[in-house]
Amino acid sequence: MNENVHVITHPLVQHKLTVARSEDTTTDNFRRLVREIAQMMAYEITRDLPTELITIKTPVATCQAPVISGKKLCLVSILRAGTGMLDGMIDLLPNARIGHIGLYRDPETLKAIEYYFKVPDDVQDRLVIVLDPMLATGNSAAAALAHLKGAGITSLRLACILAAPEGLAAVQAEHPDVPIWVAAVDERLNDHGYIVPGLGDAGDRIFGTK
Repeated sequence: MNENVHVITHPLVQHKLTVARSEDTTTDNFRRLVREIAQMMAYEITRDLPTELITIKTPVATCQAPVISGKKLCLVSILRAGTGMLDGMIDLLPNARIGHIGLYRDPETLKAIEYYFKVPDDVQDRLVIVLDPMLATGNSAAAALAHLKGAGITSLRLACILAAPEGLAAVQAEHPDVPIWVAAVDERLNDHGYIVPGLGDAGDRIFGTK
C-alpha cells in the first residue's frame, strides 16, 4: 500500500461499514451509517492540523490553550453521493466552507463528465477535503482533483469510504501528491465498474432511488 493511502481500521468504523454493506440495510439506516462513518473519518483526516495557543479564561483561571490556526477548511462534495458524507463531516467541522462538483460517469466509457462546479472564492487559501464515498474506477475523483488544482488549490485531501485497487492506482497515477483516506480497500472492480464486494451504488442507497 502506498504511504499516501491511509486505511482507517478503527473497530467502530469497520463495524458500521459492515452493516452498511449488507443489502438488508434500509435506506434510512444506510444514510445514517454513511454520515457516522464520514464523521469518524473527519477525525482521522484532520489529525495533523496546525494549532496555535490563545489566552482564555476558564471558570477557575486564565490559561493558554490550543486552537486550530489558519483559515478554516473547505469540504468539496462530488455530487451526488458525496452529499451523503457531507453532513457527517460538518458535524465535526461546523465552520468549514462547502463546495460542490457535479460529475456523472458515462455508462459506456466510464469516464467522468462534469456538469457543475462551485467553490468558495478564497478556496485557494484553504485545505480542501474532497468527498466521494466510492473510489471505483477513480475517474470522477481524478477529474475533480484536476479541476480543483486548476482553480489554484494546492492543499488537497481525498476521503472515500470504499476503494478498489484500480481506483487507487488511477488517482495516484494522476495525483501522487494527494493523500487518500479510506475505510477499506476491496478486492477489485467488476465488468460494470462496481466495487467487489462493495456495497452497491452509494448514491442510490443514500437517496433511495433504487
